[in-house]
Amino acid sequence: MSEELDEIQAIFFEECAEGLAVAEQGLSAMAMGDVSKEVIAGVFRAVHSIKGGSGAFGHAELLAFSHCFENVLDEVRGGKIPATSEVTKVMLTAFDILTDHVAAAQGTASPPADQAALAALQELLESKGAAAPVTIAAAEPVAPVAEDQFGFTPVVAIVEEFDPFGFEPVGVTLDELDGAAAMPWTVRFGPSRAALANGAEPLLSIREVERLGGTVVAVDSSALPPLRDLDPNESYLVWTLSVPAAIEESAITECFDFVAPDSVVEITRGVAPQQPVPVAPPTLTLIEKVATAPVARAPAPAPESRPMDPVQQTIRIDLTKLDMLLNLVGELVIRGSILSDRLSPADQERVELPELARLTREIQDNVMSLRAQPIRQTFSRVPRMLRDLTSETGKQVILEVSGETTEVDKGVIEKIGDPLTHMIRNAVDHGIESVEERLAAGKSPVGLITLSAEQKGARIFVRVSDDGKGIDRPRVRAKAVEKGIISADAILSDEEIDQLICAPGFSTADTISSISGRGVGMDVVRSNVEALGGRVDISSNPGAGTTFTMILPLTLAILDGMIVRLSGQRFVLPLANVIETVRPEPGQVRPMTPTTEVIELRGQYLPVKRLTDLFGFHADTRRTPEESLVVIVESEAAGNVGLMVDTIDDRREVVIKSLDQNLHPIRGLGGATILGDGSIALILDIDALVSSAGQLLQKFPLKGLAA
Repeated sequence: MSEELDEIQAIFFEECAEGLAVAEQGLSAMAMGDVSKEVIAGVFRAVHSIKGGSGAFGHAELLAFSHCFENVLDEVRGGKIPATSEVTKVMLTAFDILTDHVAAAQGTASPPADQAALAALQELLESKGAAAPVTIAAAEPVAPVAEDQFGFTPVVAIVEEFDPFGFEPVGVTLDELDGAAAMPWTVRFGPSRAALANGAEPLLSIREVERLGGTVVAVDSSALPPLRDLDPNESYLVWTLSVPAAIEESAITECFDFVAPDSVVEITRGVAPQQPVPVAPPTLTLIEKVATAPVARAPAPAPESRPMDPVQQTIRIDLTKLDMLLNLVGELVIRGSILSDRLSPADQERVELPELARLTREIQDNVMSLRAQPIRQTFSRVPRMLRDLTSETGKQVILEVSGETTEVDKGVIEKIGDPLTHMIRNAVDHGIESVEERLAAGKSPVGLITLSAEQKGARIFVRVSDDGKGIDRPRVRAKAVEKGIISADAILSDEEIDQLICAPGFSTADTISSISGRGVGMDVVRSNVEALGGRVDISSNPGAGTTFTMILPLTLAILDGMIVRLSGQRFVLPLANVIETVRPEPGQVRPMTPTTEVIELRGQYLPVKRLTDLFGFHADTRRTPEESLVVIVESEAAGNVGLMVDTIDDRREVVIKSLDQNLHPIRGLGGATILGDGSIALILDIDALVSSAGQLLQKFPLKGLAA
């Protein structure tokens, strides 16, 4: 029984993580000015769900804090507390404490100190979010008021407020206020199509209201069509209930917390019209009630006026099961490669190997789509982080985001959170100048950080750009010499100097702060990205800004590759980068300098790189251009470039195996794969090879590594 309870509690914590993500996104939207009912309701439902689960599993501290937080959100949702920037700031702080409480309930952190946050929330509840509460005091009546039978003069409430237009304050007797408050609540409730599609039972909400003392006084069935036109997925009835005046509005609202947001839920003061209730006895089911209710022969609403959202059915799956399925698909791909190598073309047709390859590809695509998630969930943390950083540094920064719908493998998304955090912190602390410095440089006082993601072939490009002062290369070089990272007489290009900021222990901060100064930021970025089979590119323009680009694999599992040979060894070129292949004619490849060559292709000249030279293979195996093939590839770093290879063996789907567990990451290699004959081939990183830094491979020859 305890194991079953642990499994249920694990599901609760998964739902907590999802709820916190929704709440953070909603609060961030509110901080940016979006205080729509849908956004506020989304945050409220997320916190309400966390509160409900915490009570069920006995997490008392989480329950107490989430309950107080929920009360404030309920008042904001009902319009009793305005969603001002000050109110949103308090709720953002409360969200941080709530996140810590969830972690404490999981046992991954100690309980947070929440006294200050609770006091701030309680203050909002008492003051209703006002800067200063409106005072109500006894005053002289503005008109003669008769004494009651006991000889007491009714007290008149006057709002002590200066009126610039000279109007007299309005006097309201407490008897009149009592009379207004004594009016019962009228509730109109009509579930939407989406509510029924999600499995909601309207009668459960109605019974919750009845437990508060409410009664059903009318049911509007005018929208019911003839029985032959009845859509069982549609909702046609609207109930009207009367609730005693003494009941708090928040208690009534809670009865409809889990009703779809597009349902009709109206709560007003006033006496509901007493009409006969045209419903069957309570013992009948909802369908029976619909069938037996008196029908007004009104025409059915037009189809286009009804929401027709498709029903989405989901199931929660442990990620390890998806990983296992993906590994099995990879093994299936390897077995297909083995069969392709061992069978003749005629035998392949006989056993329908091409059809097997097609089915395998479809399975692979579907498994990858299960793991693919929009990068939005990682980007959603940035606005909140940016607000904290600007508050701490005193700088003014705005954020522009694009490409947040780009889908990436979940394994990649989970591991780019820390690198992205360090890049944003670096941009604010080191990139964006202070207001005074920006004004002196003729810039806008408000800095700009741009966060974007896009897919190109089998790679995802995540960029963080700022319009700050750029990298101070002389200072970076001096710091690197001071820390012993490079020698004083080292000759480095601008790109190599920029890469020094990713060296372990490097920092240009003069003092250690909560933002920077410890020399671990950009080092974490590079090591984490390289562990994913990606790389970090840095481009900077002094005085204009800096751009950090994380180039990541779209998937960590399988890619389409071209098998090429270099000095008898096989390598894999990602097919997504390949444009065409050319067999050079005499004179088509020409030397430009002793170390560079170009190929003339349809009136244009493209640079050519000999991979055998980059990898340091023996010169005695060097072929002439006419004996080789030139593969034209597209790169982010240098545009279209020709890569000279000896031969092309095949086109094949390959399973990517990471190198970081056994070898230090080598620029230019994106992993390895197992071929059909059991041998290993290295996968080439095109962008790293064709960039100017690709020449660094000459310092690390790979002779015999792929043999």
